[in-house]
Amino acid sequence: MAHRALVIAMLPAIALRLLAVLGFPPSILFFGDSFAFLREELAPGTTRPSGYSLLLAVLRPAHSLTLVTVLQHLLMLGLAVAVYALLRRRGLPGWGAALLVTPLLYDEFLILLEHMIMADAVFIVLVTVAILLVVWRVTPATAATGGLLLGLAGITRTVGLPLLILTAAYLLIRRYGWRPLVALLVAGAIPLGAYATWTKAEKGKFALTEADGNFLWSRTMSFADCSVIKPPERLAVLCPNMPVEQRPYPPHWLWESFSPLLKVPGTAHRNQLAGEFARQAILAQPGDYLAAVATDLTQLLRWERTAVDEKTPYKFPSDERPLNKSVRGIAESYEGGPAATRVVEPLAGWLRAYQRFGYVPFPLLMLALVGVLATALVRRRWDALLPGVAALALVVSPPFLAAFDVRYVIPAIPLICLAAGLTLGTRSPSRMESPETAREPLNVT
Repeated sequence: MAHRALVIAMLPAIALRLLAVLGFPPSILFFGDSFAFLREELAPGTTRPSGYSLLLAVLRPAHSLTLVTVLQHLLMLGLAVAVYALLRRRGLPGWGAALLVTPLLYDEFLILLEHMIMADAVFIVLVTVAILLVVWRVTPATAATGGLLLGLAGITRTVGLPLLILTAAYLLIRRYGWRPLVALLVAGAIPLGAYATWTKAEKGKFALTEADGNFLWSRTMSFADCSVIKPPERLAVLCPNMPVEQRPYPPHWLWESFSPLLKVPGTAHRNQLAGEFARQAILAQPGDYLAAVATDLTQLLRWERTAVDEKTPYKFPSDERPLNKSVRGIAESYEGGPAATRVVEPLAGWLRAYQRFGYVPFPLLMLALVGVLATALVRRRWDALLPGVAALALVVSPPFLAAFDVRYVIPAIPLICLAAGLTLGTRSPSRMESPETAREPLNVT
């Protein structure tokens, strides 16, 4: 069998996902993002775009959170097969291609995100498939499909927006011609423009969210000193009122009662003032800003994803938790019945045990990324640079815009695997895919 190695690798991966489905029915709910996505009233999101909510709305008539999680598990398994197929096309043997997709199949955090009612798993699939299509073969059709998927990723998580620009830059630098470039940008603009128009109609502002300023302001709470910034009176209300060494991690400044952000009335007004304050703080204290980002990025050197005794939502639960009254109705309306996560032993315990070791430590992952980028440059595997640089952007950008979170690193895993395979492949893109043949001739008549 030509693909025996992939089949062997897939079987335990399917079993792990069955443990999630049977051990933690119907899904794992992330407080309180999951309930914002599950609301019956569809509207553009304030702090996050509602692309994932649109998918949940399509599946709502089934009244099954299990359907949602099973679909997400299947999407990730399908993604692993797609990456494997491209790597085989580029000359890797079956065992080599199967080995490189094992992180997609076995990483415990990917399995956790697939089983959560969260946008991350869908976002990962959209981004990776989009870039995979572009490096598979550059044509107007593949570029348009990739652009559309990246546009959908942008309305699923805004961190996906720079990837559309990165992909356009790749096509431009590699001189693939104007048709693929235009197809990519036009297709990508369709979902983004439609969503922003929806926001304009509902909220009066042409945008994807109304929280970009809030998040950047929360980033500055790590270092902001108003005696240095000297903000005008209208922004001074956003000055932190506690010493730097006592301040909590940036995301807490968005929601907690002590936050001065909550003193500013009006969602749009608050976001505008927060953005102005943040920009002034960064310009006044650029060294402190970069130091805060660097401190966050040092967490990539941590070997353990989560410590055994660490309180974090990024673990398979050990006991059942009843839903709060404020959100129970939202989840139960979608499920058509009880929606709290149930913990079915011993299946749940087996998956919790697997979670303690079933992952690639971040230091190894980052070492692989740096090695892939360097090797791609040396071997002139230019197509490997697109997923490699995209992975780097996904890892590095959150600490600049908000804060580091373990969850934000996970979308880079499939892209690093893809880039590694393209770097190690023995075949370059075929003549049909080369820039020389894809470039459009100039019309001089």
